[in-house]
Amino acid sequence: MDGIEGRFIANGPVRLHVIEAGQGEPVIFVHEFAGDRRSWEPQMRRFARSHRVIAYDARGYPPSDVPEEPDAYGQEMAVDDIRAVMDGLGIDRAHLVGCSMGGFAVLHFGLTHPARALSITAIGAGYGAEPELRESFAANCEATADRILADGLEAAGRSYMNSPGRRPFATKDPRGANEAFRVFLDHSPLGAALTLRRYQARRPSLFALEDRFRTMTVPVLLIVGDTDTPAIRANLFLKETLPSAGLAVLPMTGHAANLEEPELVNRLLADFFAATEHGRWPVRDAEQAADDGDVLGMGGGR
Repeated sequence: MDGIEGRFIANGPVRLHVIEAGQGEPVIFVHEFAGDRRSWEPQMRRFARSHRVIAYDARGYPPSDVPEEPDAYGQEMAVDDIRAVMDGLGIDRAHLVGCSMGGFAVLHFGLTHPARALSITAIGAGYGAEPELRESFAANCEATADRILADGLEAAGRSYMNSPGRRPFATKDPRGANEAFRVFLDHSPLGAALTLRRYQARRPSLFALEDRFRTMTVPVLLIVGDTDTPAIRANLFLKETLPSAGLAVLPMTGHAANLEEPELVNRLLADFFAATEHGRWPVRDAEQAADDGDVLGMGGGR
């Protein structure tokens, strides 16, 4: 589907499959649970014209390695894989763009390696982030992992890809949604199950990281669909908390906005990259942050 022969970059014993194209400031795309490197093809084609673009398959997603040890999966490993890809390609700083699971990874990368991020874009990040939903989210991850191993990817995937956050994509673009489903079927059942159990189910709540997020001044663009209900509150929280965050809410749009509305997302990314590269993406002062909290209803009033 991507038509480009990749290469492998090792992070310890795990090899990550990486593709790249173009020249210019680097942009690294980090995919969601249901996708892989191919999920970024609309963005890879657009930004290879102006930037050096990189996408990779996460650990557990062939042709990257699929470790059999459960402890090889987790939020810290996902962040360190971004670092390994950058080091392996000789990249000091990059724009980082992640969707859903990948959005969590790039946000955590901003906390861990802020000096290496030119900017961070998180699309649809927020599932299971609310503290009161952590237990039910983890249980759902375990149940989905069990079903994948027991019934196979197709049976589990038909239910997973028919969730409320996915339906707008299928309604607008049935061919695109079917293509995304075929990508899901190419995955490793073991890799998918271990990713759910050891990464998704155990990642920390974004709300628990509030104090750290308030000190992170990396430019951030948050993109969320207005029908992606589980992610909306988390994105409002991140907008109020991150000093340099902008929030774009896409109308009548679901979870994987980069696939569902690629032209709109590409325009947002192009403007964001240009603003950050020219030093025109502001950091809010404390007074402005408090005002934003009032407007968003997040309790940030003075």
